[in-house]
Amino acid sequence: MRIQVRRTGGFGGIERHAEVDTSGRPDAPEWHALVEKALAEGRATPPIGVPDGFNYQITVDEHTVYCADPRLTEDQRSLISRVLKEGA
Repeated sequence: MRIQVRRTGGFGGIERHAEVDTSGRPDAPEWHALVEKALAEGRATPPIGVPDGFNYQITVDEHTVYCADPRLTEDQRSLISRVLKEGA
């Protein structure tokens, strides 16, 4: 499973992109469970965010969802943080 996160917006407007491939990872089941929850809570279209807030595009294989600060769920926040940290 290939997980991609694209973050846009924020005060500086700097875009950030990271990717994690779970193939062959010993923690792949943990990633898959987190992805399932985060995608279920995402939107099919980009939401309207808040000024200087971040907007996120999460793509897992061929499926994309959108979310934005400050309305991230805990699962979305956790997945986004892990991908941006490990996939950098």
